[in-house]
Amino acid sequence: MSHGIDKDIFVQQADYVVVGSGSAGSVAAARLSQDGKHDVLVLEYGGTDFGPFIQMPAALSYPMNMARYDWGFGTEPEPNLNNRRMATPRGKVIGGSSSINGMVYVRGHARDFDHWDDQGAKGWSYADVQPYFARAETSHGGAQGEGRGTDGPLHVGRGKRENPLFHAFVKAGEQAGYEVTDDYNGLKQEGFGAMEQTVHQGRRWSAANAYLRPAMKRPNLRMMNCYVRKVIMEDNRAIGVEIQRGDVIEKVRARKEVILAASSINTPKLLMLSGIGPAAHLKEQGISVITDRPGVGGNLQDHLELYIQQASLLPITLYSKLNLFSKALIGAQWLFFKSGLGTTNHFESAAFVRSKAGVEYPDIQYHFLPVAIRYDGKAPAEGHGFQAHVGPMRSKSRGTIRLASADPAASPEIRFNYMDHEEDWQDFRRCIRLTREIFAQAAFDPYRGHEILPGDKVQSDDELDAHIREHVESAYHPCGTAKMGAIDDPMAVVDPECRVIGVKGLRVIDTSIFPRITNGNLNGPAIMTAEKASDHILGRTPLPKSNLEPWINPRWKESDR
Repeated sequence: MSHGIDKDIFVQQADYVVVGSGSAGSVAAARLSQDGKHDVLVLEYGGTDFGPFIQMPAALSYPMNMARYDWGFGTEPEPNLNNRRMATPRGKVIGGSSSINGMVYVRGHARDFDHWDDQGAKGWSYADVQPYFARAETSHGGAQGEGRGTDGPLHVGRGKRENPLFHAFVKAGEQAGYEVTDDYNGLKQEGFGAMEQTVHQGRRWSAANAYLRPAMKRPNLRMMNCYVRKVIMEDNRAIGVEIQRGDVIEKVRARKEVILAASSINTPKLLMLSGIGPAAHLKEQGISVITDRPGVGGNLQDHLELYIQQASLLPITLYSKLNLFSKALIGAQWLFFKSGLGTTNHFESAAFVRSKAGVEYPDIQYHFLPVAIRYDGKAPAEGHGFQAHVGPMRSKSRGTIRLASADPAASPEIRFNYMDHEEDWQDFRRCIRLTREIFAQAAFDPYRGHEILPGDKVQSDDELDAHIREHVESAYHPCGTAKMGAIDDPMAVVDPECRVIGVKGLRVIDTSIFPRITNGNLNGPAIMTAEKASDHILGRTPLPKSNLEPWINPRWKESDR
């Protein structure tokens, strides 16, 4: 490996160097290059996102399991889950994880962002972030007058919900006494209703399709394919990044700022490799400490979920489409006409509910699917069935990202510390019992067969816990590893303008900076975060605050519904 490079030779220069072309990086690239005044360079290790596996929404289980598109990270053995090593997919492709995710669009609850603001991320309350959600999107079918966007790059729509099971799920929720909502991304998240997806004109509408590809037509934006090794620091300022192409190690110069958007796994890794992180850990790895930020790689959070599967008495589920002939037909219809079952992620009904009285806003999420199958596309259940993916939203468990070695090519050590709180177990038992209650409603009478998973035999707390330990899966929402907070918070890594505390010329704008995980899927909040961060980077006055008031259940103190 050739290390013989002159200290002052930079192979490329730009005003802003953005590391990663994912949900946040694509947004930043587009917004920072928009007025034509700044030269922007995006560094991406992954390859192209062209091809049916990524662009066809129904094929979502493929790219997440392909080494070509996924970094292939996994956890250390998780002690509370029978020492299972859990998959931690992150997109290694243009568009990042927005090119391999489930395309579910959830903004998060207003109170999530108020909590950020309360915890020291000043200027990130719901009133502050709502205008950025609106700026990002063009909403198709969202509630009018509830702060939905009408002309943003990110198209957000709904599936056709042609399968009667989608309506049975919402009706069953209502029969169980829960709220119904016309738009969980509007002012009323709580309730059962249609799920939203980032699909447009039959294609996955990733951050690459929405933001990066249109912006790449500008002469002041370019992309470079390379492996980023670390940030180059000089006198406490980020002046560029060290990259590798093939066997050659090179340098790229940032005239103004280096912007990290490399994911909540790779961003803390890059910070630590660059000498920014917990001093003792860096010294162990033989890395010179630039600034001691103990919060780097800490505060790691995720959502877990279980599949509750029920057999269907009627042959109306997607099971009949899982054979090769049907798949070929769906694929052909999608390829030539961008129509049919290939154009949806099949998550077309959803719910956000509260686990118990005294919980102010939803802390359980449902995705409903008219087939009984695993998320990774493996092991469909025998025969027709349907399932609800369910999980708690605000676990108190926290994990860490640590360097396995000082070699930039080594994968980091990932420990989520899943299910580390007694409350996590109580919440999940509640999720299972609640799902059974919903599936037992009259709306499901024409369809309901036996319970496939967990199965009727699994009833006691101990039996449920054993099932959870063996079957719970990540929802793939890692975040929080470089949290945003007040400058005097020793665990904060970035200030409320996304600047890394203790150094100059370096920002983090991805899901790493979330102080606490938001309700639901994280792609929407990741895009919003980069939208707002782009204004901070450019020194612009933030968009005017929203005066919209979120709906909070008036019965929240007395009842869970």
